[in-house]
Amino acid sequence: TQGCLLQLLAPPRTAAGDPEWCCSTPPHSPRGRRSTQVLGVLAMLGLGFLTLTYLLWQVPLPHAWYQMHPKEVTSWEALEGQTGQQRDSCQFFLVESIPQDLPYAAGSPSAQSLAQAWLQLLDTAQESIHVASYYWSLTGPDIGVNDSSSQPGEAILQKLLQLLDRNVSLMVATNSPALAKNSTDLQVLAVQGAQVRQVPMRHFTGGVLHSKFWVVDGQHIYLGSANMDWRSLTQVKELGAIIYNCSGLAHDLEKTFQTYWVLGAPQAVLPKTWPQNFSSRINRFQPLRGRFGGVPTTAYFSASPPALCPRGRTRDLDAVLAVMKGARKFIYASVMEYFPTTRFSHPARYWPVLDNALRDAAFGRRVCVRLLVSCGLSTDPTMFPYLRSLQALSNPSAGISVEVKVFIVPVGNHSNIPFSRVNHNKFMVTEKAAYIGTSNWSEDYFSSTSGVGLVVSQRALHAQPGVPPAQEQLRQLFQRDWSSRYAVGLDGQAPGQDCAWQD
Repeated sequence: TQGCLLQLLAPPRTAAGDPEWCCSTPPHSPRGRRSTQVLGVLAMLGLGFLTLTYLLWQVPLPHAWYQMHPKEVTSWEALEGQTGQQRDSCQFFLVESIPQDLPYAAGSPSAQSLAQAWLQLLDTAQESIHVASYYWSLTGPDIGVNDSSSQPGEAILQKLLQLLDRNVSLMVATNSPALAKNSTDLQVLAVQGAQVRQVPMRHFTGGVLHSKFWVVDGQHIYLGSANMDWRSLTQVKELGAIIYNCSGLAHDLEKTFQTYWVLGAPQAVLPKTWPQNFSSRINRFQPLRGRFGGVPTTAYFSASPPALCPRGRTRDLDAVLAVMKGARKFIYASVMEYFPTTRFSHPARYWPVLDNALRDAAFGRRVCVRLLVSCGLSTDPTMFPYLRSLQALSNPSAGISVEVKVFIVPVGNHSNIPFSRVNHNKFMVTEKAAYIGTSNWSEDYFSSTSGVGLVVSQRALHAQPGVPPAQEQLRQLFQRDWSSRYAVGLDGQAPGQDCAWQD
């Protein structure tokens, strides 16, 4: 092959005009010496090319590169070759908590109880549990409340202590400073052998560690809106997902956990470029592709802020925008807060990125947009003008459909429990994909605060009988909430009116 390459560089014929095959050149002739020199130059060029390739691999490519050069979806076989993982049999389940005294109509769709799902997930643990959570408050005494609804949270704490007694490793990454100042959960766990690191996110990025996920045994995953708080199990409306037996995704989410873990070490420094072992091969252009419960599925994780997105990791904002852009029929979103501004910077900045994306979908592609926003006793009333502005775009006669409602959880006889009775969901669904996240919808959560998102898409034609694809399951839960008596249109919400439930 080398000889034939040299033939292209040499004159094709001899002085006599006869063909001369490159492989017949005598080794000691002037032509042979020149061939040797050319071969040496090619070898040096090849070595230089390999060196340059290696250096480029170590440096993150510009973010725009991924948008200009989308890759093919990763197959299971390719994933095995890249990560050494065996083929998984992933199982996907939606989980939720419905606050006590929030009854739905009989026969309404529902997901598995979050408290029950957490206990079952802990039952699978054999070696390790890695938890990222904004704060911990699993017992009633943490907030000076004696209420029976704290029992599920206390059961989770006891289960974790039992697992530590069985030498199951527990690693916790949480925000610093601690939000729940009176909680002793982490101290109790640390005494039993848990490793705990508090991450000073404000120092690194100006935000907080707001992520909420578990990785168990490098095989199983929980991700959703719920903090490690007993109120998340009985007093706050939450939604998340659990994925069993999925080492490909679990190992990928573990890389995000490790970004928190290293930043929680003493004298940690936020790297300008994350080392290669933090990089991800699974993203929105190259999602993990396999069968979840026998159903063809694609899935990937996103993360925020950009400073905590090593090479290959999809930014959380890009994931949300990509799901919106892919919609052709509907976009249904349920979030705790919706502000097209910053929330924690002073003065506040206007930030219409998500707002514009919804308007573009409704106006430009005639996608039906429905936005369900939480409304509780602590809701900032300055949110309502933004919601009314979005809904004002709706023009049914022109085929433009934008509807906004607020979801009110009745307080009832639970007024003694602070920071509860609220819809804490953070999800979106279209006819093509389900997005489950941990961030509220305002600028800070995507630019400075840590969060994670999960995007799942399943083929409806291959779904098991009686088990709809993930996006259809999530749509049904959204429609249940949207059609319930707790979802109130903006027309029924007077300007400045609080979100107390009116019977």
